[in-house]
Amino acid sequence: MDDPGMPAAPSASTTAPSAAPAAEPEGSRRRAVGIATMVGSGLSNQTGAAIGSLAFPVLGPTGVVAVRQYVAALVLLAVGRPRLRSFTREQWGPVLLLALVFGTMNLSLYTAIDRIGLGLAVTLEFLGPLTVALAAARRRIDAACAVTAAAGAVTLMRPQPSTDYVGMGLGLLAAVCWASYILLNRTVGRRLPGVQGSAAASAVSALAFLPVGVFVVLREPPTAPAVGYAVAAGVLSSAVPYLADLVTLRQVPPAAFGLFMSVNPVLAALVGWIGLGQGLGLVDWTAIGAVVCANALSILAPRR
Repeated sequence: MDDPGMPAAPSASTTAPSAAPAAEPEGSRRRAVGIATMVGSGLSNQTGAAIGSLAFPVLGPTGVVAVRQYVAALVLLAVGRPRLRSFTREQWGPVLLLALVFGTMNLSLYTAIDRIGLGLAVTLEFLGPLTVALAAARRRIDAACAVTAAAGAVTLMRPQPSTDYVGMGLGLLAAVCWASYILLNRTVGRRLPGVQGSAAASAVSALAFLPVGVFVVLREPPTAPAVGYAVAAGVLSSAVPYLADLVTLRQVPPAAFGLFMSVNPVLAALVGWIGLGQGLGLVDWTAIGAVVCANALSILAPRR
Protein backbone atom coordinates (compact mmCIF):
# COMPACT_ATOMS: atom_id res chain seq x y z
CA MET A 1 0.00 0.00 0.00
CA ASP A 2 1.26 3.50 -0.89
CA ASP A 3 2.11 5.89 1.93
CA PRO A 4 -0.47 8.78 1.70
CA GLY A 5 2.06 11.18 3.22
CA MET A 6 4.49 10.76 0.34
CA PRO A 7 4.01 12.95 -2.74
CA ALA A 8 3.42 10.78 -5.76
CA ALA A 9 5.02 11.55 -9.10
CA PRO A 10 2.68 11.78 -12.08
CA SER A 11 4.24 8.73 -13.72
CA ALA A 12 3.67 6.57 -10.63
CA SER A 13 0.06 7.64 -10.30
CA THR A 14 -0.69 6.80 -13.90
CA THR A 15 1.16 3.52 -14.15
CA ALA A 16 0.31 1.92 -10.80
CA PRO A 17 -3.42 1.38 -11.49
CA SER A 18 -2.68 -0.31 -14.81
CA ALA A 19 0.14 -2.50 -13.40
CA ALA A 20 -1.94 -4.07 -10.63
CA PRO A 21 -4.69 -5.47 -12.89
CA ALA A 22 -2.04 -6.91 -15.19
CA ALA A 23 -0.29 -8.67 -12.32
CA GLU A 24 -3.51 -9.97 -10.78
CA PRO A 25 -4.71 -11.90 -13.89
CA GLU A 26 -1.20 -13.34 -14.27
CA GLY A 27 -1.19 -14.52 -10.64
CA SER A 28 -4.70 -15.96 -11.02
CA ARG A 29 -3.67 -17.74 -14.19
CA ARG A 30 -0.62 -19.30 -12.48
CA ARG A 31 -2.74 -20.48 -9.55
CA ALA A 32 -5.32 -21.95 -11.93
CA VAL A 33 -2.61 -23.78 -13.83
CA GLY A 34 -1.15 -25.05 -10.56
CA ILE A 35 -4.52 -26.30 -9.27
CA ALA A 36 -5.36 -27.97 -12.58
CA THR A 37 -1.95 -29.64 -12.62
CA MET A 38 -2.37 -30.90 -9.04
CA VAL A 39 -5.79 -32.34 -9.84
CA GLY A 40 -4.43 -34.01 -12.96
CA SER A 41 -1.41 -35.35 -11.08
CA GLY A 42 -3.50 -36.86 -8.30
CA LEU A 43 -5.99 -38.47 -10.67
CA SER A 44 -3.18 -39.74 -12.88
CA ASN A 45 -1.37 -41.31 -9.93
CA GLN A 46 -4.40 -43.15 -8.58
CA THR A 47 -5.73 -44.10 -12.02
CA GLY A 48 -2.34 -45.55 -12.85
CA ALA A 49 -2.43 -47.68 -9.72
CA ALA A 50 -5.93 -48.87 -10.60
CA ILE A 51 -4.92 -49.74 -14.16
CA GLY A 52 -1.82 -51.51 -12.90
CA SER A 53 -3.97 -53.70 -10.67
CA LEU A 54 -5.69 -55.05 -13.79
CA ALA A 55 -2.40 -56.78 -14.65
CA PHE A 56 -2.15 -58.52 -11.25
CA PRO A 57 -3.76 -61.79 -12.45
CA VAL A 58 -1.02 -62.20 -15.09
CA LEU A 59 2.06 -60.37 -13.78
CA GLY A 60 1.28 -60.21 -10.08
CA PRO A 61 1.99 -57.10 -7.99
CA THR A 62 5.75 -57.80 -8.19
CA GLY A 63 5.75 -57.87 -11.99
CA VAL A 64 3.73 -54.66 -12.21
CA VAL A 65 6.07 -52.93 -9.78
CA ALA A 66 9.07 -54.10 -11.83
CA VAL A 67 7.66 -52.49 -14.97
CA ARG A 68 6.81 -49.35 -13.02
CA GLN A 69 10.41 -49.16 -11.76
CA TYR A 70 11.70 -49.43 -15.33
CA VAL A 71 9.48 -46.59 -16.51
CA ALA A 72 10.35 -44.38 -13.52
CA ALA A 73 14.07 -44.97 -14.11
CA LEU A 74 13.83 -43.99 -17.77
CA VAL A 75 12.00 -40.77 -16.95
CA LEU A 76 14.22 -39.72 -14.03
CA LEU A 77 17.44 -40.56 -15.88
CA ALA A 78 16.29 -38.43 -18.81
CA VAL A 79 15.43 -35.51 -16.52
CA GLY A 80 18.18 -35.78 -13.90
CA ARG A 81 21.09 -37.01 -16.07
CA PRO A 82 23.17 -38.13 -13.07
CA ARG A 83 26.94 -38.26 -13.43
CA LEU A 84 27.32 -41.63 -11.79
CA ARG A 85 31.09 -41.89 -12.24
CA SER A 86 31.64 -38.74 -10.20
CA PHE A 87 29.62 -39.95 -7.18
CA THR A 88 31.65 -40.35 -3.99
CA ARG A 89 31.19 -43.04 -1.35
CA GLU A 90 29.46 -40.45 0.85
CA GLN A 91 26.98 -39.77 -1.94
CA TRP A 92 26.39 -43.41 -2.92
CA GLY A 93 25.43 -44.41 0.63
CA PRO A 94 22.09 -42.56 0.86
CA VAL A 95 21.43 -43.16 -2.84
CA LEU A 96 21.56 -46.94 -2.33
CA LEU A 97 19.34 -46.68 0.73
CA LEU A 98 16.91 -44.56 -1.26
CA ALA A 99 16.85 -47.19 -4.00
CA LEU A 100 16.03 -49.89 -1.44
CA VAL A 101 13.26 -47.79 0.09
CA PHE A 102 11.90 -46.82 -3.32
CA GLY A 103 11.50 -50.43 -4.45
CA THR A 104 10.16 -51.66 -1.11
CA MET A 105 7.63 -48.82 -0.93
CA ASN A 106 6.12 -49.57 -4.34
CA LEU A 107 6.16 -53.33 -3.84
CA SER A 108 4.47 -53.18 -0.45
CA LEU A 109 1.90 -50.65 -1.70
CA TYR A 110 0.91 -52.62 -4.80
CA THR A 111 0.73 -55.86 -2.84
CA ALA A 112 -1.48 -54.08 -0.30
CA ILE A 113 -3.69 -52.79 -3.12
CA ASP A 114 -4.08 -56.36 -4.35
CA ARG A 115 -5.19 -57.52 -0.88
CA ILE A 116 -7.19 -54.65 0.67
CA GLY A 117 -8.09 -52.33 -2.21
CA LEU A 118 -6.80 -49.02 -3.53
CA GLY A 119 -8.49 -46.62 -1.10
CA LEU A 120 -7.46 -48.33 2.13
CA ALA A 121 -3.92 -49.06 0.93
CA VAL A 122 -3.22 -45.46 -0.11
CA THR A 123 -4.74 -44.09 3.10
CA LEU A 124 -2.49 -46.29 5.25
CA GLU A 125 0.53 -45.34 3.11
CA PHE A 126 -0.30 -41.66 3.56
CA LEU A 127 0.24 -42.02 7.31
CA GLY A 128 3.98 -41.99 6.55
CA PRO A 129 4.37 -38.38 5.32
CA LEU A 130 1.72 -37.25 7.79
CA THR A 131 3.78 -38.69 10.65
CA VAL A 132 6.92 -36.94 9.39
CA ALA A 133 5.07 -33.62 9.23
CA LEU A 134 3.50 -33.94 12.68
CA ALA A 135 6.69 -35.23 14.33
CA ALA A 136 8.45 -31.95 13.53
CA ALA A 137 5.61 -29.84 14.98
CA ARG A 138 5.32 -28.55 18.53
CA ARG A 139 1.79 -27.18 18.62
CA ARG A 140 -1.22 -28.44 20.52
CA ILE A 141 -3.27 -28.54 17.35
CA ASP A 142 -0.69 -30.85 15.77
CA ALA A 143 -1.06 -33.22 18.71
CA ALA A 144 -4.81 -33.17 18.15
CA CYS A 145 -4.24 -33.87 14.44
CA ALA A 146 -1.99 -36.80 15.30
CA VAL A 147 -4.67 -38.27 17.57
CA THR A 148 -7.30 -37.78 14.86
CA ALA A 149 -5.16 -39.47 12.22
CA ALA A 150 -4.36 -42.34 14.60
CA ALA A 151 -8.05 -42.79 15.34
CA GLY A 152 -8.77 -42.95 11.62
CA ALA A 153 -6.04 -45.54 11.10
CA VAL A 154 -7.27 -47.69 14.00
CA THR A 155 -10.80 -47.52 12.62
CA LEU A 156 -9.62 -48.67 9.20
CA MET A 157 -7.79 -51.60 10.81
CA ARG A 158 -10.61 -52.59 13.18
CA PRO A 159 -11.20 -56.34 13.47
CA GLN A 160 -13.77 -57.67 11.01
CA PRO A 161 -14.49 -61.11 9.57
CA SER A 162 -12.94 -60.03 6.27
CA THR A 163 -10.00 -58.07 7.71
CA ASP A 164 -6.75 -58.81 5.87
CA TYR A 165 -4.08 -58.04 8.45
CA VAL A 166 -1.26 -58.92 6.06
CA GLY A 167 -2.57 -56.35 3.59
CA MET A 168 -2.94 -53.80 6.38
CA GLY A 169 0.61 -54.51 7.51
CA LEU A 170 1.90 -54.03 3.97
CA GLY A 171 0.08 -50.69 3.79
CA LEU A 172 1.80 -49.61 7.01
CA LEU A 173 5.15 -50.83 5.64
CA ALA A 174 4.55 -48.60 2.62
CA ALA A 175 3.91 -45.74 5.07
CA VAL A 176 7.23 -46.38 6.84
CA CYS A 177 8.98 -46.48 3.47
CA TRP A 178 7.36 -43.22 2.35
CA ALA A 179 8.47 -41.50 5.56
CA SER A 180 11.99 -42.89 5.07
CA TYR A 181 11.88 -41.78 1.44
CA ILE A 182 11.15 -38.19 2.50
CA LEU A 183 13.96 -38.13 5.04
CA LEU A 184 16.47 -39.79 2.72
CA ASN A 185 15.56 -37.44 -0.11
CA ARG A 186 16.56 -34.51 2.10
CA THR A 187 19.97 -36.08 2.70
CA VAL A 188 20.43 -36.94 -0.97
CA GLY A 189 19.36 -33.44 -1.95
CA ARG A 190 22.05 -31.94 0.27
CA ARG A 191 24.79 -34.15 -1.16
CA LEU A 192 23.86 -34.15 -4.84
CA PRO A 193 22.60 -31.32 -7.08
CA GLY A 194 19.17 -31.30 -8.67
CA VAL A 195 17.50 -34.67 -9.00
CA GLN A 196 20.67 -36.62 -9.76
CA GLY A 197 20.37 -38.58 -6.53
CA SER A 198 16.74 -39.56 -7.12
CA ALA A 199 17.53 -40.51 -10.72
CA ALA A 200 20.46 -42.68 -9.63
CA ALA A 201 18.35 -44.36 -6.92
CA SER A 202 15.61 -45.05 -9.44
CA ALA A 203 18.13 -46.61 -11.84
CA VAL A 204 19.57 -48.84 -9.10
CA SER A 205 16.07 -49.93 -8.07
CA ALA A 206 15.21 -50.75 -11.69
CA LEU A 207 18.38 -52.85 -12.01
CA ALA A 208 17.44 -54.74 -8.84
CA PHE A 209 14.04 -55.56 -10.38
CA LEU A 210 15.50 -56.84 -13.67
CA PRO A 211 15.73 -60.44 -12.38
CA VAL A 212 12.11 -60.15 -11.28
CA GLY A 213 11.07 -59.15 -14.79
CA VAL A 214 13.04 -62.02 -16.31
CA PHE A 215 11.49 -64.50 -13.88
CA VAL A 216 7.96 -63.27 -14.62
CA VAL A 217 8.53 -63.59 -18.38
CA LEU A 218 10.07 -67.05 -18.13
CA ARG A 219 7.45 -68.34 -15.71
CA GLU A 220 4.54 -67.35 -17.90
CA PRO A 221 4.83 -65.19 -21.03
CA PRO A 222 2.74 -62.09 -20.26
CA THR A 223 -0.10 -61.08 -22.49
CA ALA A 224 0.02 -57.82 -24.43
CA PRO A 225 -2.86 -56.26 -22.43
CA ALA A 226 -1.12 -57.09 -19.12
CA VAL A 227 2.12 -55.46 -20.27
CA GLY A 228 0.15 -52.48 -21.50
CA TYR A 229 -1.56 -52.10 -18.12
CA ALA A 230 1.79 -52.27 -16.32
CA VAL A 231 3.41 -49.72 -18.63
CA ALA A 232 0.39 -47.44 -18.24
CA ALA A 233 0.78 -47.73 -14.46
CA GLY A 234 4.41 -46.69 -14.76
CA VAL A 235 3.60 -43.70 -16.95
CA LEU A 236 0.53 -42.52 -15.04
CA SER A 237 1.82 -43.21 -11.51
CA SER A 238 5.50 -42.28 -11.97
CA ALA A 239 6.27 -40.17 -15.04
CA VAL A 240 3.19 -37.94 -15.15
CA PRO A 241 3.04 -37.12 -11.38
CA TYR A 242 6.77 -36.41 -11.21
CA LEU A 243 6.75 -34.00 -14.15
CA ALA A 244 3.46 -32.47 -12.97
CA ASP A 245 4.92 -31.83 -9.51
CA LEU A 246 7.83 -29.96 -11.08
CA VAL A 247 5.34 -27.65 -12.79
CA THR A 248 3.06 -27.34 -9.76
CA LEU A 249 5.76 -26.28 -7.31
CA ARG A 250 6.53 -23.34 -9.59
CA GLN A 251 2.90 -22.22 -9.61
CA VAL A 252 1.61 -22.65 -6.05
CA PRO A 253 3.10 -22.28 -2.54
CA PRO A 254 4.47 -25.44 -0.88
CA ALA A 255 1.71 -25.27 1.75
CA ALA A 256 -0.98 -25.41 -0.92
CA PHE A 257 0.84 -28.29 -2.59
CA GLY A 258 0.99 -30.21 0.69
CA LEU A 259 -2.68 -29.49 1.35
CA PHE A 260 -3.73 -30.94 -1.97
CA MET A 261 -1.49 -33.97 -1.54
CA SER A 262 -3.59 -34.86 1.49
CA VAL A 263 -6.58 -35.41 -0.79
CA ASN A 264 -4.89 -38.40 -2.48
CA PRO A 265 -6.52 -40.99 -0.17
CA VAL A 266 -9.94 -39.64 -1.16
CA LEU A 267 -9.01 -39.72 -4.85
CA ALA A 268 -7.74 -43.28 -4.43
CA ALA A 269 -10.97 -44.36 -2.75
CA LEU A 270 -13.05 -42.75 -5.52
CA VAL A 271 -10.97 -44.28 -8.32
CA GLY A 272 -11.12 -47.69 -6.61
CA TRP A 273 -14.87 -47.40 -6.21
CA ILE A 274 -15.65 -46.14 -9.73
CA GLY A 275 -12.95 -47.93 -11.70
CA LEU A 276 -12.53 -51.20 -9.81
CA GLY A 277 -15.82 -51.57 -7.96
CA GLN A 278 -14.05 -51.50 -4.57
CA GLY A 279 -16.86 -50.03 -2.49
CA LEU A 280 -16.27 -48.76 1.04
CA GLY A 281 -18.66 -48.46 3.95
CA LEU A 282 -19.61 -45.28 5.76
CA VAL A 283 -17.22 -46.04 8.63
CA ASP A 284 -14.30 -46.48 6.21
CA TRP A 285 -15.10 -43.23 4.42
CA THR A 286 -15.29 -41.46 7.78
CA ALA A 287 -11.89 -42.87 8.80
CA ILE A 288 -10.32 -41.78 5.50
CA GLY A 289 -11.86 -38.34 5.99
CA ALA A 290 -10.35 -38.14 9.49
CA VAL A 291 -6.85 -38.83 8.15
CA VAL A 292 -7.27 -36.25 5.37
CA CYS A 293 -8.72 -33.61 7.70
CA ALA A 294 -5.89 -34.14 10.20
CA ASN A 295 -3.33 -33.30 7.54
CA ALA A 296 -5.33 -30.38 6.15
CA LEU A 297 -5.88 -28.87 9.58
CA SER A 298 -2.19 -29.18 10.43
CA ILE A 299 -1.28 -27.27 7.27
CA LEU A 300 -3.97 -24.61 7.49
CA ALA A 301 -3.56 -23.82 11.20
CA PRO A 302 -1.61 -20.55 11.67
CA ARG A 303 1.95 -20.93 12.88
CA ARG A 304 3.48 -18.52 15.41
